[in-house]
Amino acid sequence: MRNLLIALGVIAAIWVVAIVALWFFGRRVAAAQLVRAIPDLLALCRGLLRDARVPLGSKLLVGGALVWVLSPIDLVPEFIPVLGPLDDVIVLGLVLRHLVKRAGHDVVADHWRGDPRVLRVALRIAGVERSSPA
Repeated sequence: MRNLLIALGVIAAIWVVAIVALWFFGRRVAAAQLVRAIPDLLALCRGLLRDARVPLGSKLLVGGALVWVLSPIDLVPEFIPVLGPLDDVIVLGLVLRHLVKRAGHDVVADHWRGDPRVLRVALRIAGVERSSPA
């Protein structure tokens, strides 16, 4: 339990530093999006886990991704700048790609509470473009 609390503290500290840095360098819109990122991701995961349209195997992957991100054990330690969160981002991207392919883009979009542009960018990075224009 102590390790989990430490990991959450480190994640929160990195998150706050990134927000302050973006704000300081004049990237106020990006800072605002980052402020909402963690609550939006948690709402997305919670919604997907409760949605009957999402297959059980996909729900297990979402749960596994949450455990992976919150785990203090990583392939690349979190304290290494830029590279630290990279393994978490890769896991989340792969799970997002899987969810869109299994449950559908609309199911994922239904549970996204953040800026739709952020979701579009995340889907593009994950390699799952929408087949028809949004």
